[in-house]
Amino acid sequence: MNKLSIEEETAKIAEPILESYKMELVDVEYRREHGGWVLRLFIDKEGGVTLDDCGMVSREIGTVIEVEELIENNYNLEVSSPGITRPLKKLSDYERFKGQYAKIKLYEAKDGLKTFVAIIKGVNKDEVLFEKDNNEIQVAFSTIAKANLEFVQEG
Repeated sequence: MNKLSIEEETAKIAEPILESYKMELVDVEYRREHGGWVLRLFIDKEGGVTLDDCGMVSREIGTVIEVEELIENNYNLEVSSPGITRPLKKLSDYERFKGQYAKIKLYEAKDGLKTFVAIIKGVNKDEVLFEKDNNEIQVAFSTIAKANLEFVQEG
């Protein structure tokens, strides 16, 4: 099974388990690192996840992955919080984090900007609205290559 399939299959396994605990799957990564293969799940919930949450999710999802024989080679399973610079993967993330700063990377430059930091203003159909330097920027969700919340210290 290829890397993308493993990530997709892991998401299918993880999402119902996480929903039962009122948690969300933020992202899944399966990659080769210095110590070997790592399957990394980033989870979140209202108020943030705890170490106990991560341990419980790791045990439950790890068991299902083993029973399903999803991954043939040796790997390490890591479950953690996405942190304060969490990725924004879904349109609903932009609505949820309205008013916060985000660092956005576009596939192609728009109005001379390919990478920028701006305040998330909300979502309009399939577009995300940002404010940068008192100017509104409308970006089609499909043109966003990568986005993360950005910690900006004002003042």
